[in-house]
Amino acid sequence: MRCGLPATSVRTWFPSQLVARLHRTQNFISRGRLDSLIHPAVLIRETHYHRQAKTYKYRGKQTPIAPVPPPLLGGTSSLQEFIKMASEDAPGPGVRGKRPAQDQGQKSGLGKKRQQKKLRKRERDMKNGSSEEVLAIDMRNLLASLGESEGNNETPIADESLPEPGSEIIVKVAELSSTGDALALQEGSRQIYLVPFAVPGDVVKVKVFRHVKETEAQPQHTVADFISVVEPAPTRDDSRIRCGYFAKCSGCQFQMLDYAEQLRLKKRIVEKAFRNFSELPPELIPAVQDTIGSPMQYGYRTKLTPHFDGPWRSRNKPAVPFTERPDIGFMLKGTRKTIDIEDCPIGTDAVRMGMKSERERMDVEFGKYKRGATILLRESTKRVPKEVTAEPTAIPSNTTAVKVETDTHVDWKSCITDSNATSTEYVGDYVFHNPAGSFFQNNNSILPVFTDYIRQHVLPHPSTSTSTPTTPTPTPIKYLIDAYSGSGLFTITLASLFKGSTGIDIAEKSIEFARTNAAANNLPPSQANFIAADAGKLFANVRYDPNETVVVLDPPRKGCDADFLSQLLRFGPKRVVYVSCNVHTQARDIGMLVRGESGSGAEASENENETKGKGSRYAIESLCGFDFFPQTGHVEGVAVLNRVDAD
Repeated sequence: MRCGLPATSVRTWFPSQLVARLHRTQNFISRGRLDSLIHPAVLIRETHYHRQAKTYKYRGKQTPIAPVPPPLLGGTSSLQEFIKMASEDAPGPGVRGKRPAQDQGQKSGLGKKRQQKKLRKRERDMKNGSSEEVLAIDMRNLLASLGESEGNNETPIADESLPEPGSEIIVKVAELSSTGDALALQEGSRQIYLVPFAVPGDVVKVKVFRHVKETEAQPQHTVADFISVVEPAPTRDDSRIRCGYFAKCSGCQFQMLDYAEQLRLKKRIVEKAFRNFSELPPELIPAVQDTIGSPMQYGYRTKLTPHFDGPWRSRNKPAVPFTERPDIGFMLKGTRKTIDIEDCPIGTDAVRMGMKSERERMDVEFGKYKRGATILLRESTKRVPKEVTAEPTAIPSNTTAVKVETDTHVDWKSCITDSNATSTEYVGDYVFHNPAGSFFQNNNSILPVFTDYIRQHVLPHPSTSTSTPTTPTPTPIKYLIDAYSGSGLFTITLASLFKGSTGIDIAEKSIEFARTNAAANNLPPSQANFIAADAGKLFANVRYDPNETVVVLDPPRKGCDADFLSQLLRFGPKRVVYVSCNVHTQARDIGMLVRGESGSGAEASENENETKGKGSRYAIESLCGFDFFPQTGHVEGVAVLNRVDAD
């Protein structure tokens, strides 16, 4: 169920909240998705009825609510009667209530403040490259294109008659959002239907879930569930699908597409990201290069995290153990329900064997659990050179280890399930040790290609840095700063190109592993140094000349905050390589660097080198996407920038 109503807790609700939730329940009934264990009668009687006070409380005033009528057991028609009855006691549209805590009242102001806080957080998220913002922009652009093609004589969407929730309709996909979901239209209508598992040109049957009203944040649209393909698009071939859970599991979106088409779509995602989020004129954005594909399109993920939900329990009552093994897998698309998944073909062989082993373990040990949990499946590699006679201890004793043989060595790959254990991974000839539960890129097959691309672009190409009789010889770049260095992937793989390299991160544990990895790759601290720095003073301990320095950035999905960008612009390195797992926040941040915007709240620098670049701005040299996650709508972005020096 998408946003199920809790049947396992005793709560009290305001009439306005009750009515809204009952309407949602009615939608679930119409779709046949309401579990018999949370029948509306049970829901209202046990979840919403305040048994002691026999009232609902809002705005400090007690308003009697009639008990649940027996006819409610009859079905949805009786439910409608109860909704009408509860609505008569509900406060007006301008009045919002606060649910009281058990056995005590609370001031209404607290509820209002909490709602305002949630709203502010949502607004912040909507301005920071969130999926909701990306989707809203794609829908607005589609509506704008429809208006242009129809000469702006279309009927306003608000005046259209929309299908009832739960009804099945036929729609045609007009566009693919950068989120991976399709934007479809019904014939003769401008209402956008958000549909998963479909591609442009598909004619599909869908089931209407809910209509979303227009707000400041998003245009009016309808969320619908995919049912079947009526007429496939030329690019669609369902024989390519290799997973029995595709179109149910929320993990993959593109298995029906040829891989070349997937790469083309991901290039377009990068293009749209810079068009919609950088706030730069087109002439300052270079043509996006073709997306570089993954050598493996299946069997590539070195980490999976299936999970299971907790057992049924009543609120304020002790948890009870499972009576049978719970469903273990991933989320059903568009819901908060976990579906049972026996195998995931995008996982490596070792990870898939680990998944099978963990499911067998849970068949026996499910009774030990009283709540839900996430299962870690992380691949780890033991490499044995062929020219060395391997001792018995060098070969993993794990009988499920996968043997991968090359001309020079044998890799034994096993699956780790302890998040505190240490995993080992090889990127070409480089070795990296990490806590199994920590972040490290999950597609090992593309990492050698990816790191080689960074090596080729981290320094200016000779053809772009030559001197002329009228220009002085450019100062060569000698130093590397790896911001957000983590366990040292870029610092270690790039160190041989520089006189000195420094990796910076705010996490002490990451820095400890980075130093361990540098030693494992025979890099002394003079060549690969790592420091844990305060977020507000990341460059304070760096003594490199900005004119001789390149900075590599690889921030989390939220991108760089304004304070970091301010520090970067004050430091003013000669060159920047920005790697990102979210091309939308990457485009936003690069727009600020190109405009030379330092954000707000920047403090004066204590590092004299950091003040040399004050007023710096940058030009984009190149943009390229990498496909770390084939079969999905995700794309990694790499942007190279050069500082613009005054004439």
